[in-house]
Amino acid sequence: MLKRSSWLLLFLCLSLCLVSCAADLAMRKRQAKASRHLGEAYLAERNFTGALKEFLTAEKLYEKDAFLQNDLGLAYFAKEEFDLAIAHFKKALKLKPDYSEARNNLGTLYLRLEQWDNAIEAFNRACANLVYATPHFALSNLGEAYRGKKDYDLSIGFFKKAIKADPRFPTAHRGLGLTYIAMDDYEAAISSLEKAVQYAPRFAAAYFDLGRAYTGQSATEKGISAFKKVIELAPDTPLADKALGEMRKLRE
Repeated sequence: MLKRSSWLLLFLCLSLCLVSCAADLAMRKRQAKASRHLGEAYLAERNFTGALKEFLTAEKLYEKDAFLQNDLGLAYFAKEEFDLAIAHFKKALKLKPDYSEARNNLGTLYLRLEQWDNAIEAFNRACANLVYATPHFALSNLGEAYRGKKDYDLSIGFFKKAIKADPRFPTAHRGLGLTYIAMDDYEAAISSLEKAVQYAPRFAAAYFDLGRAYTGQSATEKGISAFKKVIELAPDTPLADKALGEMRKLRE
């Protein structure tokens, strides 16, 4: 009887321990989620240091959150800590292999590093996920990668697929315009870039590229007008300085 009571007591202790551990894990998950959400708010405000601080706090509480690992990748990417960003995007994908947003982010980082083939592999795998809600992002990024490789036919093809998926996607229209500029097809470039600024009227970089395309067709006044728009939309930025430089060259 004593032996049976001892086993019963041990069972009760183990059960209480498991319940306590489960409750503690649930609490840590809630706290980690709260820190992640706060970090995401900071990220949206471009407060990358504040975001990273919250994400690291969340990771100490609970690291097996694919969304948190993706957020860490984004924060490190923004701070140009590329190796750390890659590591966290890969952690996110290990935890959630079908996480196409994280795979697209990884590919975007490879684009930044001009590792075109790595980028293409990441974007292709993102597109292969048939339930990926925003495939036009990865398709447009494939267009960027193939332009980087100077394979302009494939670049055009992927930008057009992105536009077919979302006809009002300004990034794809701009990317297509840049590919046409690389091919010295300024008429086609103007058509694409005018659509980019039509769908995103405050897209300063697209106005700059449109100015370049007008310049390529010797449409000086239109080029100056586009560069003025850049300065209006993005004053006191390196892009505005470049636009001012292009205007001066046109007026010489």
